[in-house]
Amino acid sequence: MRPVSSSSSPDPTGGRGTRILRLCVLLLLVLVAGCGERDPRGEPVRLSGATMGTTWNVTYLEPPGAPAPEAVHAGIQAALDAVNATMSTYRADSEISRFNHEHPVGVPFPVSAGFGVVIEAALAVGAATGGAYDITVGPLVDLWGFGATGDIVTPPPADAVAAARARVGQDALAFERGDLSLTKSKPVALDVSSLAKGYAVDEVTAWLSGQGLADYLVEVGGEMRLAGRSPRGGPWRIAIEQPEPGRRGIAGAILVSDAAVATSGDYRNFFEAGGKRYSHTIDPRTGYPVAHDLVSVTVVHDNAMLADAWATAFSVLGAQRGRAVAEARSLAVYFIQSAPDGYVHSHTPGFARYMESPLKEGAR
Repeated sequence: MRPVSSSSSPDPTGGRGTRILRLCVLLLLVLVAGCGERDPRGEPVRLSGATMGTTWNVTYLEPPGAPAPEAVHAGIQAALDAVNATMSTYRADSEISRFNHEHPVGVPFPVSAGFGVVIEAALAVGAATGGAYDITVGPLVDLWGFGATGDIVTPPPADAVAAARARVGQDALAFERGDLSLTKSKPVALDVSSLAKGYAVDEVTAWLSGQGLADYLVEVGGEMRLAGRSPRGGPWRIAIEQPEPGRRGIAGAILVSDAAVATSGDYRNFFEAGGKRYSHTIDPRTGYPVAHDLVSVTVVHDNAMLADAWATAFSVLGAQRGRAVAEARSLAVYFIQSAPDGYVHSHTPGFARYMESPLKEGAR
């Protein structure tokens, strides 16, 4: 397996948003390249680099006539840089920063086609979850110390929470698909980190497919998409992490091909005060960290951007409400809840086909 890596410095895309609901990378990649006879599909190649304040990794089988790995690496990095140039809240010249800081209320803002895809998806998931998913939640995340403002060791006062909530709400956004414009009715600011990495994965996979590559794994900051067959010859095998603070363990494994996988968790980023634990997962509807027992959720979807967004949304909704929403939309979702004697694992019917062995509802 030939590795090609990049040492370029990351250009964070919405680091604040990354901390909202997606700080932990909860997927452990299990790749077995194997030895033996030469694979007629080509030799495996591994590429890696930096983007959006995190890393990216791509593994693909190199068929005869494929571009050189160096050219593939350059193409992947260019696709990721284009997403970052549009959606990075750390770049003053990015599309999202100009909307957030320079564009006035009530005036339509022209958006690029790619940014329009992301905004439309975010608004749809937000509406489907009754506001549990919201790309304007940044002021609350900052207030609770999980954003760019630094760590907080005590809960903020109620009046500060109310003031931050007044600056949050996707209902203040109006997107026009026809002329690709976005208008804000109050001074909200966007952070699309909860689906930008998934969108970047989709962009990279589209580019790889355009190069004639059929068997590959693309991973950006924990969000991934898998196509064709792995170097082992079967579906790609992905392990889901057991959500135990301070430890790395495997809860189970899934077999995936031609689909995307995203996981969101709630057990590695929190603070404790007065004997109470405060999660980094903020519910924009209340302004407070979630208090339910859902600690990890994994979504398999044919679109990495939507898998990314739905995983975030279910982390806010909790297992009971999240499962109802998922089943109503036939989504493949795997839930892990904390329990006094361990963890409770459950999944929607659509998730069962990806599992290596059947999982009984409520199993520990």
